[in-house]
Parts: sequence; C-alpha cells; structure tokens
Amino acid sequence: MNHRPDRQSIRRIVLPSGRTIEVVRFYAQDPEPAGLHVCPECDSDLVQPMDWSEAPHGLWELVLQCPNCFWMDEGLFDQDQVDALEERLDDGLTDMLSDLRRLTQANMSEEIERFAAALNADLILPEDF
Repeated sequence: MNHRPDRQSIRRIVLPSGRTIEVVRFYAQDPEPAGLHVCPECDSDLVQPMDWSEAPHGLWELVLQCPNCFWMDEGLFDQDQVDALEERLDDGLTDMLSDLRRLTQANMSEEIERFAAALNADLILPEDF
C-alpha cells in the first residue's frame, strides 16, 4: 500500500510505564480535518497549545489541551496544521481584546456617571482626595 505523507497523522502517546510510542494513522481517503483547535471529545473549538517544540522533518511537537473538558494530547503536526491553529489563536486573541475594550469602556462610562452624580449631589469632598 502506498502512503502519502499528507494522508497520515502521527501521535505520540506516553504509556503508564513511562515509555513513549508513536502511533501512525494512514487514511484510505482524505480525512475531513476539523482543525487542531477542535476538541475530539467535546467538540469545543477552544483547544490550545500548552507546549510546543520543533521536531525532525519539518514537523512540530505540540501538547494540546481543551479548557472545556480538560482533554489533553501530544502529537506531531505539520507546518500547515500549526499555521491553521496559530491563525485561529490570533482570531481568538483579536476577539478577546475587542471584548476587553468594550467591557472597559462600559465600566468606565458607568464609573464616570456615578462620579458625576456624586459631584452634583455634593457627596465628594476635598478630603476624599
């Protein structure tokens, strides 16, 4: 059987004895990749790398964890898979920063309104500073 490198996945598994084995899966047809950001246990799209290092043959060794169900896996992934994960992580960071800006602005607006109301009601005195 002829196996193309783009039709396989390699996973490193640590056994309870401490020994490490690599499991190579060959696909008869192109698998429908869900992406490294999707948890195979709970389908959450929040999987994130906990550790990573370069591996031989242009691969990357990643330790992935799902913050939803705490699934964890270690494996070897090609550059395209890692680039796609990095893009999803960048998108998530952009979303979080946008949410943080909106939340900060909403909180500041609320504080300003309370401060202005306290000033207007003479509830703030010089000794408060």
